[in-house]
Amino acid sequence: MMKHKYIFLGSLLLIFSTTLHVSADDGYRLWLKYDKITDAAILKSYSGVIKSISLQAPSSALNDNALKELKTGLHGLLGSSIPISAASRSKQIVLQLIPPGGVIDHEEGYRLSYDKKLIRIQATTDRGLLYGAFGLLRHLQMWLPLEQLDQTRAPKINLRILNHWDNPNGTIERGYAGSTLWKWADLPDCVDERYTDYARANASIGINGTVVNNVNASARFLDKEYLYKVAALAKLFRGYGIKTYLSIRFTAPTYLSGLKSADPLDPAVRQWWKDKVDEIYQIIPDFGGFLVKANSEGEPGPQDYNRTHADGANMLAEALAPHGGIVMWRAFVYKADPNNDRAAESYNEFKPLDGAFKANVMVQVKNGPIDFQPREPFHPLFGAMPQTPLMMEFQITQEYLGQSTHWVYLANLFKEVLESDTYARGPGSTVAKVIDGSLDHHQLTGIAGVANTGSDRNWCGHIGNQANWYSFGRLSWDPSLATTVIADEWIKMTLTHQPTAISMINDLMMKSHEACVDYMTPLGLHHIMGESIHFGPQPWLEKSRRADWTSAYYHRADSVGLGFDRTITGSNALGLYAKEIQQRWGDPDKIPLQYLLWFHHVAWDKQLPEGKTLWETLCAHYYKGVSQATKALQQWQSLKPSSIDPEVYASIEGKLKRQQWEAEWWKDACLLYFQTYSKMDVPSQYPKIIRSLEELKELVRLYQMR
Repeated sequence: MMKHKYIFLGSLLLIFSTTLHVSADDGYRLWLKYDKITDAAILKSYSGVIKSISLQAPSSALNDNALKELKTGLHGLLGSSIPISAASRSKQIVLQLIPPGGVIDHEEGYRLSYDKKLIRIQATTDRGLLYGAFGLLRHLQMWLPLEQLDQTRAPKINLRILNHWDNPNGTIERGYAGSTLWKWADLPDCVDERYTDYARANASIGINGTVVNNVNASARFLDKEYLYKVAALAKLFRGYGIKTYLSIRFTAPTYLSGLKSADPLDPAVRQWWKDKVDEIYQIIPDFGGFLVKANSEGEPGPQDYNRTHADGANMLAEALAPHGGIVMWRAFVYKADPNNDRAAESYNEFKPLDGAFKANVMVQVKNGPIDFQPREPFHPLFGAMPQTPLMMEFQITQEYLGQSTHWVYLANLFKEVLESDTYARGPGSTVAKVIDGSLDHHQLTGIAGVANTGSDRNWCGHIGNQANWYSFGRLSWDPSLATTVIADEWIKMTLTHQPTAISMINDLMMKSHEACVDYMTPLGLHHIMGESIHFGPQPWLEKSRRADWTSAYYHRADSVGLGFDRTITGSNALGLYAKEIQQRWGDPDKIPLQYLLWFHHVAWDKQLPEGKTLWETLCAHYYKGVSQATKALQQWQSLKPSSIDPEVYASIEGKLKRQQWEAEWWKDACLLYFQTYSKMDVPSQYPKIIRSLEELKELVRLYQMR
């Protein structure tokens, strides 16, 4: 019996020792692997300098976690335990709090320095020290010389938040990596170890907030039972500088009390929210605030009571303001009107409300005007509401980009939007300057990403898509970072330090987004995915519960041509942008090809500036996308002899094989369907499409039975 007991205990230790294990890699450790450095010169350099760690600041949960992370990371990287010393000495990492107002001008900023004897992590707050500790570990994980360590870093956007679309029953809306991370049935009594690793991962990339539940919210999350469950998460997260937020159901008072109305101008409703917020802060003292989806896709809101979005947001803001909480009010709204252009509806609803929101309200705007498509022009609200802090909403989970099957490096999508010029205050008025507050002098600034995490052992369903979580955090901290540099960081910290492999994987990642756009929705096509599940091609979808849930609504294919006319001769949604943009994008011969069919209905035989007809160009992009998907698989397979972990290698190879097959599926289905309108042959230089359109339609139907 005793023998079996020891076997059982040993098995438990094997299961839970995830931080430093060196066996086959299952992706659990993300970019915090801390495997021992194999470059002898680098290892000797670090080991010769790092002999102990000293905290020259009061003990706190944040500082204790910084020390813990340094000990864990250094033990793994250097292969030996590094002690914590109270005394100052040479060859030491020193964490120091310094007065504000010097070189560090942000409460979350930090400074790293090296002077041959000491490595210093300096900050004005405990949060800064924690971020500095992770910054130092990232430098070491990259195997960079200590002589290059000197750096001062501070976030350019203050609120950097993950939005989890997780439900009380354990499901995740648009989740492709298993079930929810949050074991609601076990909380608050059982706090899973995985929550700590989640918090560590977020802190390492500067994420400082998390909304733990779905924007299509259940009122249950405001019940005291669930507030205590959320409080258990919040207690753990605050030790990593992460505030906890909740999505709320606007009509929660009618569910949780005897109120018959949720009218935001009703004194009884306003008092209910004040009392509820007071209760929340008694349970979660550092609660961040509310995220609200209202009057959108069937969710209730203030318009149900003939009130405005500002009325609803301000009621909540008044309740939260005494506690320092904020409201993040989503601008994703559109009515069931087939005569409207959905791309303009959010603008039309919110632009007139600029200046009507209270100071602790942010309007959270999706990156594009439709819905997280593989590519969209930036949302016209950016730059159009100077009196209102706007919060960016990106989608990290790949709802429309192949879900967990496709490896698509989304940093390039994020960057493309952030660098877009709104011309709101003249040239250089980029989206990044709108959301970091510098354009209109806002102090309340924020960015959100819809999370791609789940209960899968590798967190994201696809190991490669961990890079999207990582890059969202890095760009949220500093939108000016180069995406190729971020990719290099992630590759070295997660996959390999072998130079040839790094170069090849970086190339694969940097080309992946454009390839996905090419084989799914080139030239500005959008929203032609499978109905409801948003997976696979379904450009033939002509009927649904709403016109704007069909593909035909967006691509407008007919015998003349293809594309949605959003110029002055069509919906005039182009008119929502600055004149400089209208002048360029309004001309089909001047608009960037990537937006052509978003704003123009173009004849099939029209000669485009590059010398090919629209039909020939469409074919070229679809085949180019498939070619790049094929090349990505070949590139990965060429790495087999390199230092890629066998388990990681096999997992990603399988995904890339599937991605290549699905790229062919997209190309065949879309070209065969659009060919029924163009009546033109696929150019002879391309391989002939073997499958019939009816076969491909049946394949989509089967997928929708999942």
